[in-house]
Amino acid sequence: MPVVEAPLPPGALLRRYEGAGGYADCVVATVPGRVTQAAFIEAFYTTPLFKLERLVLAVLLGRPSTDAEARALAAGETERFAAWTVEAREADQILMCDFQGATRSWLMSATDPASPTTTTLCFGTAVVPRGRGGGLSAGFRAMLPFHRLYARALLRAAVRRLQQ
Repeated sequence: MPVVEAPLPPGALLRRYEGAGGYADCVVATVPGRVTQAAFIEAFYTTPLFKLERLVLAVLLGRPSTDAEARALAAGETERFAAWTVEAREADQILMCDFQGATRSWLMSATDPASPTTTTLCFGTAVVPRGRGGGLSAGFRAMLPFHRLYARALLRAAVRRLQQ
């Protein structure tokens, strides 16, 4: 399944962070069948690729996490996972805020009523501007090409996990 960059869909919780000097993005993949939001969250946060990010968070920031905690997040049984806290949740999407309030991570699964045999999976991130300038740091701007590749790789890994 191809993973492509796309505009944020209408009603996306991440939209509140578009503009105002910050950064918001969205990558999408359309997969066959119905994928629940809970299944998407669990698959996303338990892929081998994301487990590497979880390891970095555990070692460098002291924010460990487990697959069981990812399942609890997916089931709505917890509001915390690794370095994130749930900022908002709806039946088809979740918006997470990092422990410093600097970034957001968003997942959405949408089934089009006109095409109920497929599900569109969305992953997005936002960087909230900080300080007086209100813009993005030079470091983040330099990392943006890597971030875009990594975002697509994360969603591709979740799609593969869901198709197993």
